[in-house]
Amino acid sequence: QVQLVESGGGSVQAGGSLRLSCAVSGYTYSTICMGWFRQAPGKEREGVAAIRQSGGPTNYADSVKGRFTISRDNANNTHYLHMNSLKPEDSAMYYCAAARYFCSLRKTPYSYWGQGTQVTVSS
Repeated sequence: QVQLVESGGGSVQAGGSLRLSCAVSGYTYSTICMGWFRQAPGKEREGVAAIRQSGGPTNYADSVKGRFTISRDNANNTHYLHMNSLKPEDSAMYYCAAARYFCSLRKTPYSYWGQGTQVTVSS
């Protein structure tokens, strides 16, 4: 099993920044990809960013390219989502997730999920 715990959410004004963290524990060797997803009320959960544990290219949703950066600290089993130039439409519950077989911005490869951290951006 893999456990994921998010932190770092909060309320900011438009144009501000936040850094989300995801602490990973358990059988971390079984996962090859870490992702961030978000879900606003009444909307589907959508992929925001993904990164391979071994390095290589990262994936971003078009809506966050140039503003969000995903990074990892394998030594500390933590990965991050750096969010800049936040917009009100970025407001959502943000979830980190771990996939065992391949990387994607789609939900289906991800077997493990955190409980989420709320991000609220005011105009």
